[in-house]
Amino acid sequence: MSVSRMFVIFSFVSLIVVGGLGFYYPQVNWLFALLVPIYLVGIHDLVQSKRSLLRNFPVVGHGRYWLEILRPKFYQYFVESDINGRPFSRIYRSIVYQRAKKQLDSNPFGTLEDVYEEGHEWINHSIYPINKSEHHYESRTIVGGEETTKKYNASLLNISAMSFGSLSTNAIMALNKGAKLGGFLHNTGEGGLSPYHLKNGGDITWQLGTGYFGARDEQGNFSPERFQEKALLENVRMIEIKLSQGAKPGKGGILPAAKNTVEIAAIRGVKPYTDVISPPAHTAFKDAKGLLMFVSQLRKLSGGKPVGFKLCVGSKNEFIEICEEMVKNRIYPDFITVDGSEGGTGAAPLEFTNSVGTPMKDGLTFVYNTLVGYDLKKHIKVIASGKIVTGFHMISAIALGADMCNSARGMMMALGCIQALSCNTNHCPVGIATQDPDLVRGLHVNDKSVRVSNFHHETVKSFEELLAAAGLKNAQELKRGHIYQRLNMYESKSFEEIYPYTKIGSLLKKRAS
Repeated sequence: MSVSRMFVIFSFVSLIVVGGLGFYYPQVNWLFALLVPIYLVGIHDLVQSKRSLLRNFPVVGHGRYWLEILRPKFYQYFVESDINGRPFSRIYRSIVYQRAKKQLDSNPFGTLEDVYEEGHEWINHSIYPINKSEHHYESRTIVGGEETTKKYNASLLNISAMSFGSLSTNAIMALNKGAKLGGFLHNTGEGGLSPYHLKNGGDITWQLGTGYFGARDEQGNFSPERFQEKALLENVRMIEIKLSQGAKPGKGGILPAAKNTVEIAAIRGVKPYTDVISPPAHTAFKDAKGLLMFVSQLRKLSGGKPVGFKLCVGSKNEFIEICEEMVKNRIYPDFITVDGSEGGTGAAPLEFTNSVGTPMKDGLTFVYNTLVGYDLKKHIKVIASGKIVTGFHMISAIALGADMCNSARGMMMALGCIQALSCNTNHCPVGIATQDPDLVRGLHVNDKSVRVSNFHHETVKSFEELLAAAGLKNAQELKRGHIYQRLNMYESKSFEEIYPYTKIGSLLKKRAS
Protein backbone atom coordinates (compact mmCIF):
# COMPACT_ATOMS: atom_id res chain seq x y z
CA MET A 1 0.00 0.00 0.00
CA SER A 2 1.31 3.45 -0.93
CA VAL A 3 2.22 6.03 1.70
CA SER A 4 -0.42 8.41 0.35
CA ARG A 5 -3.18 5.82 0.77
CA MET A 6 -1.90 4.89 4.21
CA PHE A 7 -2.02 8.56 5.17
CA VAL A 8 -5.66 8.93 4.08
CA ILE A 9 -6.71 5.80 5.97
CA PHE A 10 -4.70 6.68 9.08
CA SER A 11 -6.00 10.27 9.11
CA PHE A 12 -9.61 9.18 8.69
CA VAL A 13 -9.40 6.53 11.40
CA SER A 14 -7.41 8.68 13.83
CA LEU A 15 -9.82 11.62 13.51
CA ILE A 16 -12.78 9.36 14.21
CA VAL A 17 -11.07 7.73 17.19
CA VAL A 18 -9.79 10.98 18.70
CA GLY A 19 -13.10 12.72 18.00
CA GLY A 20 -14.97 9.91 19.72
CA LEU A 21 -12.64 9.98 22.71
CA GLY A 22 -12.98 13.75 22.91
CA PHE A 23 -16.74 13.40 23.11
CA TYR A 24 -16.45 11.34 26.29
CA TYR A 25 -13.13 12.72 27.57
CA PRO A 26 -12.85 16.46 26.81
CA GLN A 27 -9.33 16.59 28.23
CA VAL A 28 -7.98 14.84 25.08
CA ASN A 29 -9.45 17.39 22.65
CA TRP A 30 -5.97 18.89 22.27
CA LEU A 31 -5.08 15.79 20.23
CA PHE A 32 -7.91 16.60 17.82
CA ALA A 33 -6.64 20.19 17.49
CA LEU A 34 -3.18 18.83 16.70
CA LEU A 35 -4.32 16.29 14.12
CA VAL A 36 -6.58 18.58 12.08
CA PRO A 37 -3.75 20.89 10.81
CA ILE A 38 -1.63 17.84 9.96
CA TYR A 39 -4.56 16.32 8.11
CA LEU A 40 -5.14 19.56 6.16
CA VAL A 41 -1.44 19.77 5.20
CA GLY A 42 -1.62 16.18 3.99
CA ILE A 43 -4.72 16.83 1.89
CA HIS A 44 -2.99 19.84 0.33
CA ASP A 45 0.07 17.70 -0.45
CA LEU A 46 -2.06 15.06 -2.13
CA VAL A 47 -3.94 17.43 -4.44
CA GLN A 48 -1.12 19.81 -5.40
CA SER A 49 0.84 19.06 -8.62
CA LYS A 50 4.07 21.01 -8.12
CA ARG A 51 6.02 18.54 -5.99
CA SER A 52 5.92 14.82 -6.77
CA LEU A 53 7.61 13.93 -3.48
CA LEU A 54 4.78 15.48 -1.45
CA ARG A 55 2.11 13.82 -3.60
CA ASN A 56 3.67 10.45 -2.86
CA PHE A 57 4.73 11.15 0.75
CA PRO A 58 2.29 13.69 2.25
CA VAL A 59 3.43 15.53 5.41
CA VAL A 60 6.61 13.44 5.93
CA GLY A 61 8.01 14.63 2.57
CA HIS A 62 8.36 18.14 4.01
CA GLY A 63 11.33 16.86 6.04
CA ARG A 64 13.45 16.81 2.91
CA TYR A 65 12.70 20.48 2.18
CA TRP A 66 13.41 21.45 5.80
CA LEU A 67 16.84 19.88 5.43
CA GLU A 68 17.40 21.93 2.28
CA ILE A 69 16.67 25.10 4.24
CA LEU A 70 18.94 24.15 7.13
CA ARG A 71 21.67 22.72 4.87
CA PRO A 72 23.97 21.21 7.48
CA LYS A 73 27.21 19.66 6.27
CA PHE A 74 25.89 16.12 6.32
CA TYR A 75 23.04 17.10 3.97
CA GLN A 76 25.29 18.91 1.52
CA TYR A 77 27.81 16.14 1.19
CA PHE A 78 25.76 12.98 1.74
CA VAL A 79 22.40 13.91 0.25
CA GLU A 80 23.39 16.43 -2.40
CA SER A 81 26.83 15.24 -3.50
CA ASP A 82 27.75 13.17 -6.52
CA ILE A 83 29.51 9.81 -6.21
CA ASN A 84 32.92 11.44 -5.81
CA GLY A 85 31.79 13.64 -2.92
CA ARG A 86 31.86 16.91 -4.86
CA PRO A 87 28.74 19.06 -4.43
CA PHE A 88 27.74 18.91 -8.13
CA SER A 89 24.04 18.80 -7.30
CA ARG A 90 24.13 21.69 -4.85
CA ILE A 91 25.52 23.99 -7.52
CA TYR A 92 23.72 22.84 -10.63
CA ARG A 93 20.51 21.28 -9.37
CA SER A 94 19.40 24.60 -7.91
CA ILE A 95 20.07 26.24 -11.30
CA VAL A 96 17.93 23.64 -13.08
CA TYR A 97 15.09 23.98 -10.56
CA GLN A 98 15.11 27.77 -10.79
CA ARG A 99 15.07 27.71 -14.58
CA ALA A 100 12.42 24.99 -14.74
CA LYS A 101 10.21 27.09 -12.45
CA LYS A 102 11.22 30.34 -14.20
CA GLN A 103 12.54 31.77 -10.96
CA LEU A 104 15.42 34.23 -10.62
CA ASP A 105 18.68 32.28 -11.01
CA SER A 106 21.18 35.04 -10.24
CA ASN A 107 23.68 34.78 -7.40
CA PRO A 108 24.30 37.66 -4.95
CA PHE A 109 27.57 36.55 -3.35
CA GLY A 110 30.16 35.89 -6.04
CA THR A 111 30.98 32.64 -7.84
CA LEU A 112 29.62 29.24 -6.87
CA GLU A 113 32.96 27.62 -7.71
CA ASP A 114 36.57 28.10 -6.67
CA VAL A 115 38.07 29.95 -9.64
CA TYR A 116 41.57 28.80 -8.66
CA GLU A 117 40.62 25.15 -8.44
CA GLU A 118 42.14 22.80 -11.01
CA GLY A 119 39.73 22.27 -13.90
CA HIS A 120 37.83 25.56 -13.52
CA GLU A 121 36.75 26.89 -16.93
CA TRP A 122 35.62 30.24 -18.23
CA ILE A 123 34.90 32.10 -21.47
CA ASN A 124 36.64 35.39 -22.13
CA HIS A 125 34.21 38.23 -22.73
CA SER A 126 34.56 41.09 -25.19
CA ILE A 127 34.76 44.77 -24.34
CA TYR A 128 32.40 45.11 -27.33
CA PRO A 129 29.61 42.70 -26.35
CA ILE A 130 26.52 42.30 -28.50
CA ASN A 131 23.21 43.72 -27.35
CA LYS A 132 21.15 40.53 -27.34
CA SER A 133 17.87 42.42 -27.50
CA GLU A 134 18.94 43.78 -30.89
CA HIS A 135 20.37 40.55 -32.30
CA HIS A 136 18.59 37.28 -33.12
CA TYR A 137 20.51 34.07 -32.42
CA GLU A 138 19.57 31.06 -34.55
CA SER A 139 20.05 28.34 -31.96
CA ARG A 140 19.20 25.52 -34.35
CA THR A 141 21.13 23.47 -36.89
CA ILE A 142 20.16 21.39 -39.94
CA VAL A 143 20.87 17.65 -39.62
CA GLY A 144 21.06 15.66 -42.85
CA GLY A 145 23.49 15.05 -45.70
CA GLU A 146 23.13 14.57 -49.45
CA GLU A 147 21.41 11.19 -49.18
CA THR A 148 18.93 12.43 -46.58
CA THR A 149 15.68 13.68 -48.09
CA LYS A 150 13.98 14.54 -44.77
CA LYS A 151 16.51 16.81 -43.10
CA TYR A 152 15.72 18.02 -39.59
CA ASN A 153 16.12 21.51 -38.14
CA ALA A 154 17.26 20.63 -34.62
CA SER A 155 17.58 22.72 -31.49
CA LEU A 156 21.08 23.05 -30.06
CA LEU A 157 19.82 21.43 -26.85
CA ASN A 158 17.76 18.24 -26.75
CA ILE A 159 16.73 15.41 -24.39
CA SER A 160 19.34 12.67 -24.19
CA ALA A 161 18.57 8.95 -24.34
CA MET A 162 16.44 7.64 -21.44
CA SER A 163 14.32 4.52 -21.97
CA PHE A 164 10.73 3.77 -21.08
CA GLY A 165 11.17 1.04 -18.51
CA SER A 166 14.01 2.82 -16.83
CA LEU A 167 11.68 5.84 -16.67
CA SER A 168 7.99 5.75 -15.83
CA THR A 169 5.05 6.36 -18.15
CA ASN A 170 4.44 9.82 -16.66
CA ALA A 171 8.12 10.76 -16.91
CA ILE A 172 8.23 9.81 -20.60
CA MET A 173 5.00 11.69 -21.34
CA ALA A 174 6.19 14.79 -19.46
CA LEU A 175 9.53 14.81 -21.31
CA ASN A 176 7.87 14.39 -24.69
CA LYS A 177 5.22 17.01 -24.01
CA GLY A 178 7.99 19.36 -22.87
CA ALA A 179 9.81 18.68 -26.16
CA LYS A 180 6.62 19.48 -28.03
CA LEU A 181 6.12 22.75 -26.12
CA GLY A 182 9.74 23.84 -26.61
CA GLY A 183 10.39 22.53 -30.12
CA PHE A 184 13.25 20.15 -29.41
CA LEU A 185 14.07 16.44 -29.73
CA HIS A 186 13.30 13.63 -27.29
CA ASN A 187 15.62 10.60 -27.57
CA THR A 188 13.81 7.34 -26.74
CA GLY A 189 16.83 5.51 -25.38
CA GLU A 190 17.32 1.89 -26.41
CA GLY A 191 14.13 0.66 -24.70
CA GLY A 192 11.99 1.08 -27.79
CA LEU A 193 9.37 3.47 -29.13
CA SER A 194 6.38 3.32 -26.78
CA PRO A 195 2.88 4.85 -27.07
CA TYR A 196 3.93 7.27 -24.33
CA HIS A 197 6.64 8.72 -26.61
CA LEU A 198 4.00 9.39 -29.25
CA LYS A 199 0.99 10.52 -27.20
CA ASN A 200 1.87 14.23 -26.96
CA GLY A 201 3.39 14.71 -30.41
CA GLY A 202 6.94 15.77 -29.50
CA ASP A 203 9.72 15.16 -32.05
CA ILE A 204 11.54 11.86 -31.52
CA THR A 205 15.02 10.47 -32.04
CA TRP A 206 14.45 6.73 -32.06
CA GLN A 207 17.47 4.94 -30.66
CA LEU A 208 18.30 1.37 -31.68
CA GLY A 209 20.56 -0.49 -29.31
CA THR A 210 21.99 -3.98 -29.53
CA GLY A 211 18.64 -5.44 -28.38
CA TYR A 212 16.76 -3.80 -31.30
CA PHE A 213 13.76 -3.33 -28.99
CA GLY A 214 10.63 -2.59 -30.99
CA ALA A 215 12.41 -3.63 -34.21
CA ARG A 216 13.42 -7.22 -33.48
CA ASP A 217 12.27 -10.67 -34.55
CA GLU A 218 11.52 -13.60 -32.25
CA GLN A 219 15.23 -14.48 -32.03
CA GLY A 220 16.20 -10.94 -31.03
CA ASN A 221 17.75 -10.00 -34.37
CA PHE A 222 17.01 -6.81 -36.31
CA SER A 223 13.73 -6.90 -38.26
CA PRO A 224 13.62 -4.46 -41.22
CA GLU A 225 9.84 -4.79 -41.46
CA ARG A 226 9.16 -3.96 -37.82
CA PHE A 227 11.67 -1.12 -37.93
CA GLN A 228 10.13 0.45 -41.01
CA GLU A 229 6.63 0.32 -39.53
CA LYS A 230 7.69 2.66 -36.69
CA ALA A 231 10.43 4.63 -38.48
CA LEU A 232 7.92 6.03 -40.99
CA LEU A 233 5.82 7.61 -38.21
CA GLU A 234 5.73 11.40 -38.54
CA ASN A 235 6.96 12.04 -34.97
CA VAL A 236 10.14 10.03 -35.58
CA ARG A 237 12.55 12.63 -36.93
CA MET A 238 15.95 10.94 -36.56
CA ILE A 239 17.34 7.44 -35.99
CA GLU A 240 20.31 6.78 -33.68
CA ILE A 241 22.27 3.51 -33.59
CA LYS A 242 23.68 3.01 -30.12
CA LEU A 243 27.15 1.49 -30.28
CA SER A 244 28.05 2.23 -26.68
CA GLN A 245 26.95 4.29 -23.67
CA GLY A 246 29.26 6.43 -21.56
CA ALA A 247 28.19 5.00 -18.21
CA LYS A 248 28.80 1.39 -19.27
CA PRO A 249 30.71 1.26 -22.59
CA GLY A 250 31.28 -2.25 -23.88
CA LYS A 251 28.28 -3.55 -21.96
CA GLY A 252 24.63 -3.78 -22.96
CA GLY A 253 21.72 -1.98 -21.31
CA ILE A 254 20.26 -3.35 -18.09
CA LEU A 255 16.58 -3.41 -17.10
CA PRO A 256 15.95 -5.11 -13.72
CA ALA A 257 13.16 -7.72 -13.62
CA ALA A 258 11.11 -5.61 -11.19
CA LYS A 259 10.77 -2.91 -13.83
CA ASN A 260 10.07 -5.25 -16.74
CA THR A 261 6.28 -5.21 -16.56
CA VAL A 262 3.92 -6.95 -18.99
CA GLU A 263 3.44 -3.67 -20.87
CA ILE A 264 7.17 -2.92 -21.14
CA ALA A 265 7.92 -6.50 -22.20
CA ALA A 266 5.33 -6.23 -24.99
CA ILE A 267 6.87 -2.97 -26.25
CA ARG A 268 10.38 -4.43 -26.17
CA GLY A 269 9.44 -7.88 -27.43
CA VAL A 270 10.81 -9.80 -24.41
CA LYS A 271 9.46 -11.93 -21.56
CA PRO A 272 7.97 -9.94 -18.64
CA TYR A 273 9.49 -9.89 -15.15
CA THR A 274 12.89 -11.08 -16.30
CA ASP A 275 16.18 -9.18 -16.23
CA VAL A 276 16.65 -7.68 -19.70
CA ILE A 277 20.34 -7.40 -20.49
CA SER A 278 21.14 -6.24 -24.02
CA PRO A 279 24.00 -7.97 -25.88
CA PRO A 280 27.28 -6.05 -25.70
CA ALA A 281 27.58 -5.92 -29.52
CA HIS A 282 25.30 -5.62 -32.55
CA THR A 283 24.32 -8.65 -34.63
CA ALA A 284 23.23 -6.61 -37.67
CA PHE A 285 26.88 -5.79 -38.49
CA LYS A 286 30.35 -6.92 -37.45
CA ASP A 287 32.74 -4.25 -38.72
CA ALA A 288 33.09 -0.62 -39.85
CA LYS A 289 31.84 -1.27 -43.37
CA GLY A 290 28.86 -3.20 -41.99
CA LEU A 291 27.99 -0.29 -39.69
CA LEU A 292 27.91 2.14 -42.61
CA MET A 293 25.82 -0.25 -44.69
CA PHE A 294 23.42 -0.48 -41.75
CA VAL A 295 23.25 3.34 -41.61
CA SER A 296 22.37 3.39 -45.30
CA GLN A 297 19.77 0.64 -44.85
CA LEU A 298 18.03 2.48 -41.99
CA ARG A 299 18.01 5.72 -43.96
CA LYS A 300 16.21 4.03 -46.85
CA LEU A 301 13.78 2.14 -44.60
CA SER A 302 12.88 5.36 -42.74
CA GLY A 303 12.08 7.23 -45.93
CA GLY A 304 15.22 9.36 -45.99
CA LYS A 305 15.39 10.54 -42.35
CA PRO A 306 18.71 11.45 -40.67
CA VAL A 307 20.54 8.39 -39.30
CA GLY A 308 23.60 8.45 -37.06
CA PHE A 309 25.28 6.55 -34.28
CA LYS A 310 26.20 7.10 -30.64
CA LEU A 311 29.39 5.98 -28.95
CA CYS A 312 31.67 6.55 -26.03
CA VAL A 313 35.16 6.68 -27.52
CA GLY A 314 37.19 3.58 -26.76
CA SER A 315 39.71 2.19 -29.23
CA LYS A 316 40.74 5.15 -31.38
CA ASN A 317 41.90 2.87 -34.17
CA GLU A 318 38.36 1.51 -34.52
CA PHE A 319 36.91 4.98 -35.01
CA ILE A 320 39.68 5.83 -37.48
CA GLU A 321 38.77 2.67 -39.38
CA ILE A 322 35.12 3.85 -39.56
CA CYS A 323 36.29 7.17 -41.00
CA GLU A 324 38.46 5.40 -43.57
CA GLU A 325 35.47 3.30 -44.63
CA MET A 326 33.42 6.50 -44.98
CA VAL A 327 36.04 7.90 -47.36
CA LYS A 328 36.29 4.62 -49.27
CA ASN A 329 32.55 3.91 -49.63
CA ARG A 330 31.21 7.48 -49.56
CA ILE A 331 28.57 6.52 -47.02
CA TYR A 332 28.23 9.06 -44.22
CA PRO A 333 26.13 9.07 -41.06
CA ASP A 334 24.15 12.28 -40.66
CA PHE A 335 25.33 12.71 -37.09
CA ILE A 336 27.58 11.17 -34.45
CA THR A 337 26.67 11.45 -30.77
CA VAL A 338 29.71 11.42 -28.48
CA ASP A 339 28.88 10.24 -24.98
CA GLY A 340 31.36 10.77 -22.15
CA SER A 341 32.34 8.18 -19.57
CA GLU A 342 31.05 10.63 -16.93
CA GLY A 343 27.50 10.21 -18.23
CA GLY A 344 24.87 8.83 -15.88
CA THR A 345 22.56 5.83 -15.99
CA GLY A 346 20.00 4.04 -13.86
CA ALA A 347 22.00 0.81 -13.54
CA ALA A 348 25.64 0.03 -14.35
CA PRO A 349 28.51 -1.89 -12.72
CA LEU A 350 30.65 0.48 -10.65
CA GLU A 351 33.89 -0.51 -12.38
CA PHE A 352 32.42 0.34 -15.80
CA THR A 353 31.06 3.67 -14.58
CA ASN A 354 34.37 4.72 -13.04
CA SER A 355 37.04 3.04 -15.13
CA VAL A 356 35.93 2.32 -18.72
CA GLY A 357 35.64 4.75 -21.61
CA THR A 358 36.92 8.19 -22.58
CA PRO A 359 35.61 11.36 -20.86
CA MET A 360 33.48 13.56 -23.08
CA LYS A 361 35.93 16.40 -23.75
CA ASP A 362 38.69 14.05 -24.81
CA GLY A 363 36.31 11.91 -26.86
CA LEU A 364 34.60 14.91 -28.44
CA THR A 365 37.84 16.58 -29.55
CA PHE A 366 39.20 13.28 -30.91
CA VAL A 367 36.03 12.61 -32.94
CA TYR A 368 35.89 16.18 -34.27
CA ASN A 369 39.62 16.30 -35.14
CA THR A 370 39.48 12.90 -36.84
CA LEU A 371 36.46 13.89 -38.94
CA VAL A 372 38.22 17.12 -39.93
CA GLY A 373 41.42 15.26 -40.68
CA TYR A 374 39.59 12.99 -43.12
CA ASP A 375 37.59 15.97 -44.51
CA LEU A 376 34.35 14.36 -43.32
CA LYS A 377 33.06 16.97 -40.89
CA LYS A 378 31.22 18.82 -43.68
CA HIS A 379 28.92 15.78 -44.02
CA ILE A 380 28.32 15.04 -40.34
CA LYS A 381 26.91 16.85 -37.30
CA VAL A 382 28.46 16.07 -33.91
CA ILE A 383 26.31 15.87 -30.78
CA ALA A 384 27.84 16.14 -27.29
CA SER A 385 26.32 14.15 -24.42
CA GLY A 386 27.66 14.01 -20.87
CA LYS A 387 26.66 16.19 -17.91
CA ILE A 388 25.29 19.03 -20.06
CA VAL A 389 23.27 21.09 -17.57
CA THR A 390 23.98 24.80 -18.11
CA GLY A 391 24.45 27.28 -20.93
CA PHE A 392 28.19 27.29 -20.24
CA HIS A 393 28.32 23.50 -20.56
CA MET A 394 26.86 24.01 -24.04
CA ILE A 395 29.45 26.72 -24.75
CA SER A 396 32.27 24.41 -23.67
CA ALA A 397 31.06 21.44 -25.77
CA ILE A 398 30.38 23.49 -28.90
CA ALA A 399 33.76 25.22 -28.63
CA LEU A 400 35.38 21.77 -28.70
CA GLY A 401 33.56 20.81 -31.89
CA ALA A 402 29.97 19.82 -31.12
CA ASP A 403 27.16 21.19 -33.28
CA MET A 404 24.49 20.51 -30.65
CA CYS A 405 24.07 18.99 -27.19
CA ASN A 406 21.96 16.37 -25.43
CA SER A 407 21.06 16.55 -21.74
CA ALA A 408 19.71 13.75 -19.55
CA ARG A 409 20.69 14.88 -16.06
CA GLY A 410 19.33 18.40 -16.54
CA MET A 411 16.04 17.14 -17.96
CA MET A 412 15.69 14.64 -15.10
CA MET A 413 16.15 17.43 -12.57
CA ALA A 414 13.61 19.56 -14.43
CA LEU A 415 11.18 16.66 -13.95
CA GLY A 416 11.83 16.89 -10.21
CA CYS A 417 14.60 14.31 -9.67
CA ILE A 418 16.05 14.67 -6.16
CA GLN A 419 18.91 12.23 -6.80
CA ALA A 420 17.64 9.68 -4.29
CA LEU A 421 19.99 7.16 -6.02
CA SER A 422 17.25 4.53 -6.17
CA CYS A 423 16.87 4.36 -9.96
CA ASN A 424 17.67 0.65 -10.06
CA THR A 425 15.40 -0.34 -7.15
CA ASN A 426 11.97 0.61 -8.56
CA HIS A 427 11.43 2.83 -5.49
CA CYS A 428 12.08 6.31 -6.95
CA PRO A 429 10.22 8.57 -4.47
CA VAL A 430 9.23 11.17 -7.08
CA GLY A 431 7.82 8.76 -9.66
CA ILE A 432 10.47 9.23 -12.36
CA ALA A 433 12.59 6.05 -12.38
CA THR A 434 9.98 3.52 -11.26
CA GLN A 435 7.14 1.36 -12.54
CA ASP A 436 5.29 1.38 -9.21
CA PRO A 437 1.90 2.94 -10.11
CA ASP A 438 1.47 4.40 -6.62
CA LEU A 439 4.72 6.35 -7.04
CA VAL A 440 4.22 7.17 -10.73
CA ARG A 441 0.92 8.95 -10.00
CA GLY A 442 2.84 11.56 -8.00
CA LEU A 443 4.46 12.94 -11.17
CA HIS A 444 2.02 15.41 -12.73
CA VAL A 445 2.57 15.35 -16.51
CA ASN A 446 1.18 18.79 -17.38
CA ASP A 447 3.13 20.57 -14.64
CA LYS A 448 6.43 18.79 -15.27
CA SER A 449 6.24 19.16 -19.05
CA VAL A 450 6.13 22.93 -18.65
CA ARG A 451 9.15 22.76 -16.37
CA VAL A 452 11.08 20.69 -18.94
CA SER A 453 10.23 23.25 -21.62
CA ASN A 454 11.17 26.13 -19.29
CA PHE A 455 14.52 24.53 -18.47
CA HIS A 456 15.31 24.10 -22.16
CA HIS A 457 14.30 27.68 -23.00
CA GLU A 458 16.21 29.29 -20.15
CA THR A 459 19.34 27.21 -20.73
CA VAL A 460 19.45 28.03 -24.44
CA LYS A 461 18.82 31.67 -23.50
CA SER A 462 21.80 31.52 -21.13
CA PHE A 463 23.91 30.02 -23.94
CA GLU A 464 22.95 32.90 -26.23
CA GLU A 465 23.71 35.48 -23.54
CA LEU A 466 27.21 34.02 -23.12
CA LEU A 467 27.76 34.24 -26.88
CA ALA A 468 26.64 37.87 -26.78
CA ALA A 469 28.98 38.66 -23.87
CA ALA A 470 31.86 37.24 -25.90
CA GLY A 471 30.92 39.39 -28.89
CA LEU A 472 29.96 36.39 -31.03
CA LYS A 473 27.08 36.65 -33.50
CA ASN A 474 26.40 32.92 -33.79
CA ALA A 475 27.46 29.56 -32.41
CA GLN A 476 29.64 28.87 -35.47
CA GLU A 477 32.01 31.68 -34.42
CA LEU A 478 32.70 29.95 -31.10
CA LYS A 479 36.20 28.44 -31.13
CA ARG A 480 38.46 26.63 -28.67
CA GLY A 481 40.51 29.77 -28.17
CA HIS A 482 37.55 31.45 -26.46
CA ILE A 483 37.53 29.00 -23.50
CA TYR A 484 40.18 28.75 -20.80
CA GLN A 485 40.81 26.00 -18.25
CA ARG A 486 42.85 26.21 -15.06
CA LEU A 487 45.54 23.51 -14.94
CA ASN A 488 46.74 24.37 -11.43
CA MET A 489 46.88 27.31 -9.05
CA TYR A 490 49.40 29.16 -11.22
CA GLU A 491 48.68 28.14 -14.80
CA SER A 492 45.76 28.14 -17.24
CA LYS A 493 45.51 27.47 -20.95
CA SER A 494 42.95 27.88 -23.70
CA PHE A 495 41.15 24.86 -25.08
CA GLU A 496 43.03 25.45 -28.32
CA GLU A 497 46.34 24.98 -26.49
CA ILE A 498 45.09 21.91 -24.60
CA TYR A 499 43.23 20.38 -27.57
CA PRO A 500 44.98 21.60 -30.78
CA TYR A 501 43.01 21.62 -34.03
CA THR A 502 43.70 19.21 -36.87
CA LYS A 503 44.05 20.64 -40.38
CA ILE A 504 41.32 19.80 -42.88
CA GLY A 505 42.29 16.71 -44.89
CA SER A 506 45.61 16.23 -43.08
CA LEU A 507 44.86 12.58 -42.30
CA LEU A 508 43.95 11.92 -45.93
CA LYS A 509 47.42 13.06 -46.99
CA LYS A 510 48.94 10.91 -44.27
CA ARG A 511 46.90 7.93 -45.49
CA ALA A 512 47.95 8.51 -49.11
CA SER A 513 51.63 8.66 -48.19
